Amino acid sequence: MRLFPILTALVVAAALYLLVFERTTLLSFARGEVDATELGAAVSAGINDDQPIAEAADANAEKSDDETGVAVVAIASTASRVENAVLVRGRTEAARQVDLRAETSGTIISDPLRKGALIAEGDEVCRLDPGTRQIALAEAEARLQEAQSRLPEARARVAEATARLKEAEINDNAATRLSEGGFASDTRVASTGAGVESARAGVEAAKSGIDAAEAGIQSAQAGVAAANNEIAKLTILAPFGGLLESDGAEIGSLLQPGGLCATVIRLDPIKLVGFVPETDVDKVTVGAMAGARLATGREVRGEVTFLSRSADPTTRTFRVEVLVPNADLLIRDGQTVEIAIGSDGADAHFLPQSALTLDNDGNLGVRLVGEDDLVAFAPVTVLRDTPGGIWVQGLPEAANVIVVGQEFVIAGVRVAPTYREATQ
Repeated sequence: MRLFPILTALVVAAALYLLVFERTTLLSFARGEVDATELGAAVSAGINDDQPIAEAADANAEKSDDETGVAVVAIASTASRVENAVLVRGRTEAARQVDLRAETSGTIISDPLRKGALIAEGDEVCRLDPGTRQIALAEAEARLQEAQSRLPEARARVAEATARLKEAEINDNAATRLSEGGFASDTRVASTGAGVESARAGVEAAKSGIDAAEAGIQSAQAGVAAANNEIAKLTILAPFGGLLESDGAEIGSLLQPGGLCATVIRLDPIKLVGFVPETDVDKVTVGAMAGARLATGREVRGEVTFLSRSADPTTRTFRVEVLVPNADLLIRDGQTVEIAIGSDGADAHFLPQSALTLDNDGNLGVRLVGEDDLVAFAPVTVLRDTPGGIWVQGLPEAANVIVVGQEFVIAGVRVAPTYREATQ
């Protein structure tokens, strides 16, 4: 009979018994609270005990759990102020864009500017052939001079008619006095009175001549202005500084009224356009700061300049615009962008995503280490999700959150927590 295997089996059985059924005594021995004699007695008693091994294991497990609790890992979390944000997706858009179109017809006589060229406000983009417009201007100016020459003549006629009226009034006054003394007949008095009325009519006619002359001058001035305006339309200028998005009209091409000369866009500053859902529209205000990340990874900051008052009838979202500096013109029109618009901050806890769990009613929350190391469930609201963790609301200022083992305990169970440092 081989003795060594039997001894090995007995040693292994004793070790397993100590680890399983006498864990508390073994730990006490390791801490020096019991001596080897008591440990041996516990082993002998366990081996010679008549109760079933299963009952002994259950009793020892219940005793161990009651005394030490379920081992879990927790973090001591403290609430901190976190800036809340409304996240929307959108696109970049030129701050200003205009299609320069002809207001009159003519042939292009200027060399075309190529797309991508930088232009300043007032720069010439297209110039049309004037044709006979200079002749029309000279004719209008001649008509103006002719009309202006009629005005002095009309004023002279008014002065002449006024003098005749005064002479007629003097003759009528003399005839009236002579008639009162019996030295003039009534016929003469009537004749001088008629002369006065005729002179007054002459004055009115002369004054109407002045009005006609002045009207002629205004009409001629309007003709000159129209001719100058027509000539001014021949040169198409940039209304603001920016970039040419299309080539200018080619030399020799005929432009009709409304014909496209070129398209000018302004990219500095540039607009970030997003669409806020109606559930978050009250969190956004004009003037709020916003950050954004482009598809290229570039991050920019700006200010909210516009928030729509009416929703899009299809998506039920509200348009929001953010102005961002773009001095280097590296941000282009039409790029995809993620916008984070700042709103009122809130006190929240930063926890690992794995700390979240559900209670029996399906509520989202975390399990806490409460008084006397008893487990408590606390529902939470997720504020923000980040690659490193989540920000949640609904917890007290300081909370001991179970982050490992929370799925194996329920509210009211005693635990033996091991704490680790909370990281953000």
